[in-house]
Amino acid sequence: RLCRAAHRSSRNTPVTTHLISAPAMVAGVHVALAVAVVLLVALVARACAVLLARRRPHVFPCAAAKRAATTMVVLGSGGHTTEMLRLLGGIDLQRYAPRHYVLSATDSLGETKAREFETSAASSTSSDKAKQPAAFSFVRIPRSREVRQSWLTTVFSTAKALLAAFPIMLRTMPDVLLCNGPGTCLPLCFVAVLLKVLGIKDVAVVYVESICRVTSLSVTGRILYHLRLADLFVVQWPDLQQRYPRAHYSVRVV
Repeated sequence: RLCRAAHRSSRNTPVTTHLISAPAMVAGVHVALAVAVVLLVALVARACAVLLARRRPHVFPCAAAKRAATTMVVLGSGGHTTEMLRLLGGIDLQRYAPRHYVLSATDSLGETKAREFETSAASSTSSDKAKQPAAFSFVRIPRSREVRQSWLTTVFSTAKALLAAFPIMLRTMPDVLLCNGPGTCLPLCFVAVLLKVLGIKDVAVVYVESICRVTSLSVTGRILYHLRLADLFVVQWPDLQQRYPRAHYSVRVV
């Protein structure tokens, strides 16, 4: 009897539903769209400001603070690695430390050469007690494009490398990104610029074109140059500097 009485009372009790009116829903959608447009415009404006600022000489924050710069070094296969290690051999390694070497997942010799370089550098500084060998590490990233890979499938491999570049950059937070031509550096350069656009980290992108490029830039060099992704773009032949006036000419960096 009690159950029947409760059932009758529940059927007789009016059910109140709270419905949002159509005008309120439309107004909410308009507000959300307006906020999204404002954020998109602000992001585009910030990106334009960052890219246009690359016309002026870049001042490294670490240099202004007089501290060592965490450096990410991109190693390619073959000659790219040799040139990069020669470049590192000509700078003050104490000022660019620690160093994080980034290699493609299929590069088997780059890490060996870099370890040999770091061992040699550590032995040369061991005699100076005021200097301690800098820490270094190795990070693997999927290759953006394999040799003779079709340009159609390159889109997907580059997207995969771009996704892998995000956690690498966020984990290491480098002050300087140093690269010299391998396609492996492109995703890292894009992420470096994005971090600056979002105000997360000001990463100075330094690109040194290969000494083998006498009259024309490499594919990687053309992308970085025309999209203004590099804070400092260095070429090693005067003919290149004449063709690309925003590049800085340096006599035989490597």
